[in-house]
Amino acid sequence: MDQEITRWINAPAGSHAALDMAMIALTRYGVPLLVLLVVVQWWSRQDRLRLRHTCIAAGLSFLAGLGLNQIILLFVHRVRPYDAGVSHLIIEHSADWSFPSDHATASFAIAAAFLLHGFKGRGSAFLVAALAVCLSRVYVGTHYTTDILGGAATGIFAAILVRQLYRAGTTMDRLVTGLL
Repeated sequence: MDQEITRWINAPAGSHAALDMAMIALTRYGVPLLVLLVVVQWWSRQDRLRLRHTCIAAGLSFLAGLGLNQIILLFVHRVRPYDAGVSHLIIEHSADWSFPSDHATASFAIAAAFLLHGFKGRGSAFLVAALAVCLSRVYVGTHYTTDILGGAATGIFAAILVRQLYRAGTTMDRLVTGLL
């Protein structure tokens, strides 16, 4: 089923120039744009300290999720779908294993951090962006759908972990959120 869904999402790749360009742009610039949007939140005037705490939590979730992925990659060596003949690759080859998706981990860690800290509007917008980035990764041929689900789970887990460990109002939190 995973291969079939991956093939279905990847099927139009390479035959629709405008859609290909949009998906390639999402896959290349989606995560850096999400990080930039988190950084820009730092200077928001609404609920400033809570939002700054959430920005730090999003950054920590992002890093923790990608760190967890590196540990998973030591044990799980899943071949990329284009190497297995499942998908048609329309971007450059990736050098690492397929599972889990770093893009999914990073984007879901950010979205989950905002949602877990009570920013429903911003969190929902980040979630929609995360879903678009994840769809693009399957469309361009670099991931199976279960790679995306695994990455999303890692990102959400990291955000939950950070939510439990990084508390608002601590001395370190007040120091960091008071910068700039």
